[in-house]
Amino acid sequence: MQQHWKRLADGVELSVSQTDKFKTGLLAVTLTIPLREETATAGALIPEVLSRGSRTHPNMELLSAASDALYGASLGPAVRQRGESQCVSFLCSFIDDRYALDGSAVLEPAADLMGEVLLDPALQDGVFRRDYVESEGANLADRIEARVNDKRGWAMFRLIQEMCAGEAYAVDKLGSAQRARAATAQSLWADYHALLSGAKVNFYYGGAALPERVEDAVRRAFAPLLTGRDAPVCCQVAAQPQGPVRTVTEAMDVTQGKLAMGFRTGGVTLASDEFPALLVCNALYGGSANSKLFLNVREKLSLCYYASSMLDKAKGLMAVSSGVEFAQFDRAQEAILAQLDAIRRGGFTGEELTAAIRTVVNGLRGRRDSQGQMEDDRLTNLLFHSAAGEGEALIGEVEKVTADQVVEAARRLKLDTVYRLTGKEG
Repeated sequence: MQQHWKRLADGVELSVSQTDKFKTGLLAVTLTIPLREETATAGALIPEVLSRGSRTHPNMELLSAASDALYGASLGPAVRQRGESQCVSFLCSFIDDRYALDGSAVLEPAADLMGEVLLDPALQDGVFRRDYVESEGANLADRIEARVNDKRGWAMFRLIQEMCAGEAYAVDKLGSAQRARAATAQSLWADYHALLSGAKVNFYYGGAALPERVEDAVRRAFAPLLTGRDAPVCCQVAAQPQGPVRTVTEAMDVTQGKLAMGFRTGGVTLASDEFPALLVCNALYGGSANSKLFLNVREKLSLCYYASSMLDKAKGLMAVSSGVEFAQFDRAQEAILAQLDAIRRGGFTGEELTAAIRTVVNGLRGRRDSQGQMEDDRLTNLLFHSAAGEGEALIGEVEKVTADQVVEAARRLKLDTVYRLTGKEG
């Protein structure tokens, strides 16, 4: 695989992962803006409205027929959070030219269709169609309000809200249900143009086509976006907690308690030299089936129904997610922290370290088997200027991580906030 990168204009970049490994190609365009409470809802709603139809294909049936004509290409939106940025994307997966029955090009018409959907939407009276905005606003509001139904995910969501209160990171990438229902065709049209003119733009292609051909297709299909813009991507990283550990307890009608714990990583992010050691530390602690949380807190002590840890590599956070009996909150929390203390003291074997490294390496290599995960990783690394934080370069650094480096990574981790979701009395 060969990586190519080119700046098409200030704030506009093209990245190509050239490989003949896949039978399909993936083309993506991502508009990245700061994650803000006042703009997040529009950022999440705009791609859904755009997906309803373009000027040439003004409804979903005609759009679907256009995709089907490209050998069943798959075109859809995605809204992602990267650190303290909101990423509004369209991704199109399509068959590689090598497998087209008549040898025709598929990349160019796929890019044209993407550009049409993003830049030439179906309009009514010079703005978005009102029925599209109203229906998609209601759908988005329902998605936001349904978040609470997944109690495991809800506990993590509330942990981040409490832990990062006052930071942009705590803003919901989907915005608010109230704003979604209140959106109008006129207001969203203005938000749409602000997005097009103010966002950082990343184009990505993964597949067998030559970079020059990809660039030509992008320049033709997305010409209005290829204008210079000042759109830096920033993320506030707090190295340490700003005060004593906070514990937030909330009650809902649940039968199983949720215990979520948030840690600051000492400022270590994907752009840090210490990041490979943090990846291994996380795998050893709670990021794998052989982790200390799984083997000791869940299996040996039977204090949790599940217990795992995960990293946000852009924000410099680690979070532990667990399910517990209501009466076991204190014991489970003590046991979870005890496993981290064990790593800080070097309480792990060479075999455990090797298993953790192998887990991280296999995970990184496995992501290269998915076009979507490759695009996701490439976007994150480009946004946060971590050219070495991917592929074989990162794998090589992980394989060299020592026990002392893992101990040091664990010692940097500081507990910031604890969130407990318990049942209602009676």
